[in-house]
Formats: sequence, C-alpha cells, structure tokens
Amino acid sequence: MSALAFVDLETTGATAASDRITEIGIIEVDPDGTVREWQQLVNPGIPISPFIQQLTGISNAMVADAPPFAAIAAEAFARLQGRLFIAHNARFDYGFLKQEFARTGLSFRATALCTVKLSRDLYPDYKRHSLDALIERHQLRAAARHRALADAQLVHQFWQKIHVDRSHDEIAAALDLQHANPALPPGLDPAILDQLPESGGVYLFYGEHLGASDQPLYVGHARDLRSRILSHFPALPPSGGKHERKLKMAQAVRRITWEEIANNESAQEREKALICSLLPAYNRKPKRS
Repeated sequence: MSALAFVDLETTGATAASDRITEIGIIEVDPDGTVREWQQLVNPGIPISPFIQQLTGISNAMVADAPPFAAIAAEAFARLQGRLFIAHNARFDYGFLKQEFARTGLSFRATALCTVKLSRDLYPDYKRHSLDALIERHQLRAAARHRALADAQLVHQFWQKIHVDRSHDEIAAALDLQHANPALPPGLDPAILDQLPESGGVYLFYGEHLGASDQPLYVGHARDLRSRILSHFPALPPSGGKHERKLKMAQAVRRITWEEIANNESAQEREKALICSLLPAYNRKPKRS
C-alpha cells in the first residue's frame, strides 16, 4: 500500500487566490497501516463571513489566537510530502494548500485523488456523490460536518468502504482513469496542470501559427476551466479527418492564460469580446448581435 494522506480544509471562501485557510485536518496512513491524525485551526488574517461562520462553526474569535499558516506550513508540508493526496473535491483542497505553501516559499506538488470522481466511477448508478450523499449511502460515521478533521475522517471511511465493496481491479481501473496523463504538446510547461482552477471563466491558448510564435490560437469559456482545458489534450487523441484541425491546434499550444468568472453568461460575453479583439486562428468569428 502507498503512503496516503486524507485531507480536508475549512476556508474563508471558495477562491484560493483571495481566500484563506481557517482549519486543516490530515489523516496520514503509512504503508504498514499506521494511522496518525492532525488538526489545526489557522488564523486566516482576514475576516470570516457570517455565512462561513454559520456553515463551519469556526468564528473569528476561535482563530484569533491560532497560528497563521506560515507558522504551521513546515509541519503540514512534512505530513503531506510523498503521499497520495486524497480529498473530496480534491482540486479545491490541493489548490488552496498549493497557494498557501507558495506564499511561504514552499513548492508543493502531489498526486491528487478526488473521491467525488472515485465515487462516480465506482458507483455509476447513483446521481449524487456529495459527502453528505456518501454518508447516507455507505453509513459513514460523522462526528461533525464542515470541520476539517471530521470530514477527513469521512473520506478515510469511504476509502475503507470501497475496498470492501469493490475488487482490487475495479479500484485500480478507477485510479488509472483519474491519473491518466493528458497528451500535452511538447512546448507547454507541465507545471500548468497544478495551476488550472476548477472554477468557471474563459481561457486562451497561445502558440505557433503560420511561422509566428505566441499567436492567439483559441478562446473558450467553461463552467470548469480545468476539465475543459484538459479536454483539448486527451491521453488518447481521437483519429479521423474531422479531428485533424483540433489536434493541430492542440499540438501548437505553448502558453495558456485564463480569467476566473463565476457567472457563465458573463464568461460567454467575455469570450465573445476576446474573440472579436484577438481574432484567434482556430475560433470562428462570432456573429455580432
């Protein structure tokens, strides 16, 4: 068995760039089965909104005397280093920690496993895969909800449950599906994979076109930027004439930028404006309204 870390965070909001961590919970499971649990309140340095206080039960007063993330970064880093990073909506927790570590000068990278996706793959007959749905479906024991260690314990329980319900081969296939590497073009920095957000917005591809470098190639919008961007670089690219143009564009990409926009209609309007101003080589020119 690999070394595992089951992780959950509580935060001041949903955006890693501007929000901060208020609590971290980590369950370390060693290859020999040894389990260690760690929980720490964190002073975010910014106010916690009334909504978040009500949701998590973590108040401004509770974190007033807690250490800032910089003071616990080394310990958190050591607990996560070299372990498979397992969380519900893993990119949320991973993205927040990566940002917080970067602010302290630490470069954090790990292989992340999302139990939302794992549940979808292993239990495709069910529509709901939220943590509350998993609690109900698998009779998980919740000491609390929306507290870091308690939610990490629920993720750990789900991991144990699937190893009872499903075969080794089924689990291995689901893990392979999550960890299939996209076929990134040779000129694109693979580090971009750790930076892509799962929020909505617009994205821009730049690269080589007609002998010129760093040309605008394509503008798109998405409700989930990470999934949509990676869909342009499938591990097993489709074959056939109708796909050749898409494959040619994907292989020409050298740089990706994006703008996070929560409202999908606003993202569509921004996409249209960027296409009109940049005239990307692989977009159709939008019709003017």
